[in-house]
Amino acid sequence: MKSTIRNKYILTIAVIAALTSGCKKDFLTVEPPDKISSELVWKDGALAQAFVTDIYGGFNDGGFSEQMLSSVSDESMFTHPNRGIDLVNSSTINPSTLGWVDDTWKYVKMYNRIRACNMTIERLGGTNNGLTDQGLKDRLMGEAHFMRAYFYHQLLRYYGGVPLVTKVYALTDDFKIKRSSYKECTDFIIKDCEEAERLLAGKSMDKGRSSVLAALALKSRVLIYAASDLHTKAGLLSLEIGAQATAAAVLPLLAYEDDNQAQRWKTAQDAAKAVMDAGRGYKLDLSAPATAQEGRLNYKSIAMGGGSKATGMDVAAATELILARYFIDRSDMRYGRANGPNGYRNWAGNTPIGLLVDDYEMTDGTKFSWSNPAQKSNPYQNRDPRFYATVLYDGAGWKPRDKAVGNVDPANQIQTGEYDLVVDGKLTSYKGLDTRSGPIESWNGSWTGYYTQKFTDPDPNIVDASMPQFVPWPFFRYTEAVMNYIEASIELNQLGEAITWLNKIRFRSGMPAVTATDQAGLRTVYRHERRIEMVYEEQRYHDARRWLIGKVALGRKTDYIKVTGKFKPGKTLEGKYKYDPTIYDYTYTPTVETAQENRIWLDKIYFRPFSRDEMNKNTVLVQNPGY
Repeated sequence: MKSTIRNKYILTIAVIAALTSGCKKDFLTVEPPDKISSELVWKDGALAQAFVTDIYGGFNDGGFSEQMLSSVSDESMFTHPNRGIDLVNSSTINPSTLGWVDDTWKYVKMYNRIRACNMTIERLGGTNNGLTDQGLKDRLMGEAHFMRAYFYHQLLRYYGGVPLVTKVYALTDDFKIKRSSYKECTDFIIKDCEEAERLLAGKSMDKGRSSVLAALALKSRVLIYAASDLHTKAGLLSLEIGAQATAAAVLPLLAYEDDNQAQRWKTAQDAAKAVMDAGRGYKLDLSAPATAQEGRLNYKSIAMGGGSKATGMDVAAATELILARYFIDRSDMRYGRANGPNGYRNWAGNTPIGLLVDDYEMTDGTKFSWSNPAQKSNPYQNRDPRFYATVLYDGAGWKPRDKAVGNVDPANQIQTGEYDLVVDGKLTSYKGLDTRSGPIESWNGSWTGYYTQKFTDPDPNIVDASMPQFVPWPFFRYTEAVMNYIEASIELNQLGEAITWLNKIRFRSGMPAVTATDQAGLRTVYRHERRIEMVYEEQRYHDARRWLIGKVALGRKTDYIKVTGKFKPGKTLEGKYKYDPTIYDYTYTPTVETAQENRIWLDKIYFRPFSRDEMNKNTVLVQNPGY
């Protein structure tokens, strides 16, 4: 059985000291007993592997940070104040006040990891005579090329073109280096991916490590971005910052200067198809929709990376993952604890907003609408099966609550509303256990009336607040490549191919075939499908930007659902509340929420600012427009 890279990459004291050069010895200078010369690291296979393994720390916990990228998109809202996400969403960030910046794309941290990759490539390159195992050298070099490409891709999609550093700088070097163009950065990443492919070809790689398929997947993503409207002159000109963004000194840093967008779509299509041909997806061979129950299970199984048969998950879904971070999670900051319902003593960190919930279609493929009386009276019935594997809503069944807080809810249902209830013989207005007015950790309650469950282990024996979960973070999965292929096919007007693959994804989820047949209609359908299928996977924030829909998507005011339950005539309930439509008339009222944050989109947010410190340190760095 292959080993797996775990949640924390441990570097020994000896390898931490690997960057420390040895001194010339005399009788007063001896090698410290707890350190190893950097020269020895690259001559010893185990030490060299430990050094490269440590570079994976740059991937951190993937998207499982307490603050998730979904909360700077129209997927979720971050519950807790003063963390900087509100500054991003109100477009008030600037070079002095960056707001929330995650370690997985923080400027300095990415360059620290890039430096480690450069060191690996230099020391194991052609002049290295220490490590004699050529197969090991090739593997470690291939991993370094892939990781360098990945870290640069992180910088590129947040900042645009960045300085390309390809060597290990000495203290005497000039650290002032100009930003490379968007095209140069893209070409460099692609070259690194191709070098990783060459070096890793035929190598058996452990789960969680770089691979040929991962390099192909990264290449596909970078090329689909490169083909997108955000990185064209015409696209930039359409923005409020258009004059600044297309100035002679800035335009090449953010976009291609040529008119070859169609060719870039073709290159992106070919790259996506290469992943599809080399990889294995999950249940993308259905000729008709799965049942609603199967569709929900298929989607949950993918989110769990296969999970286990003990929880009903299909372990075959693990084939969907191309590169993932695998967890044996024993930390206090696990996903379920950070995001689960407060009525289970969790923290409700990144809760789905109504804008997302409303976008889940009905099971027949029609749009959900609050203007439809039948749908408004029962908004959580007959929705896309993926909805039930992603969102926890009022009345949804969940885990045994008594394992977390005692016997306060024998029905084990999410309670995000306010309900009639008879207590000690008196009619009261009862605040649900999972609300911000409930009796259990009210300060951790959702502002939106919803909770996420996509990456939460459904095992009823695992109560999120106190037990470890086995959940992988998907850096790349097969369906993303399929989505990239569909998008490129639509833009190339190869609509038959797009329809075929859109239907494969929808059939797996239990949804009917698409009905659109024209390019504009299919583009709309595709963007919706990508939004739903890839939710909470750090796709939407970047997609909305590269499609130039920031204002109409990410700039919308967030909303929550107000739920009330009133006794039906002649009905009553005493003691503990439970969801029961035979006793209650439920009312659902979508309401705009600005108390926690007030979202405002300014076009400067299409690109992150470089910090004032970086601008001061590197005086040839050109700031992004709008800052």
